[in-house]
Amino acid sequence: MEHGHDRHPNGHSHSHAHLDYGRAFAIGIALNLVYVVGEAVAGIVSGSLALIADAGHNLGDVLSLSLAWGAAVLSRRRPSDRFTYGLRSSSILAAVANAIILLVVTGGIAWEGVRRVSHPVPVVSGIVIWVAAAGILVNGVTALLFASGRPRDLNLKSAFLHMAADTLVTAAVVAVGIAIWLTGWLWLDPAVSLFVSAVVVLGTWGLVKSAIGLALNAVPEGVDAAAVRAHLLTAPGVIGLHDLHIWGMSTTETALTCHLVMPGGHPGDAMLNGIAQQLHHRIGIHHATIQIELADTDETCVLTPEHVV
Repeated sequence: MEHGHDRHPNGHSHSHAHLDYGRAFAIGIALNLVYVVGEAVAGIVSGSLALIADAGHNLGDVLSLSLAWGAAVLSRRRPSDRFTYGLRSSSILAAVANAIILLVVTGGIAWEGVRRVSHPVPVVSGIVIWVAAAGILVNGVTALLFASGRPRDLNLKSAFLHMAADTLVTAAVVAVGIAIWLTGWLWLDPAVSLFVSAVVVLGTWGLVKSAIGLALNAVPEGVDAAAVRAHLLTAPGVIGLHDLHIWGMSTTETALTCHLVMPGGHPGDAMLNGIAQQLHHRIGIHHATIQIELADTDETCVLTPEHVV
């Protein structure tokens, strides 16, 4: 079996090294933790479900940011005898956990909102307005910390979406505080909580699908398996291809394994490395492992049928 490893001109490179977001996670967690405490106290004092719900939402995001940060650290751990790929896939687990946390917390908010629509409680609108306005700043700044990394890393994307969703929630809370102050309609507080919950669920669904897909070793979004197959079949000397697998090693790295049928013999390390480089630069596959078969006997590889794994 031969291995075509994608090697950067400066050495074996993986995209998780592009930037260190440790400081961004630390700042985001600290800002949100302080704000959660203040918002929860303000929600109790003012009687606002919207503030209390937003505090719970922010607390969930503190946990999710902590998970994402931990996963980012673990993904840089070196491989071991037991974890031969290292702990890169921890970032996938964190993305799944973040999505689940967001949906569970949002569900709790919606449940309480339904109850309070029919039984509204007095709300001190002034406190709601000013505390939620501060939340827009806190959540907006935190979201911006992860904005640049979201196209490359599902883990960072999940962190960004969490904070962007919280910015939306707090903006809605400001709006409901102003509306209650002007009209005295207490039912607006739980009603807006329900609306925001629906918006958050709809906005998170794509993240849920992507994270679960990676956890189940699906071909990562943005990678066309048919295009990969067609590209490999164009390599000089290749007459056949089977046992092709493409999956996410982490939220930033994609791996590939396949068998290439080359009756002319092994093409040499230079060609295999060239194929790996092309897979990296054209398709975004970072770790390619390729087995060469000569097809010089009547014996067929047991993994040739597409349905065999």
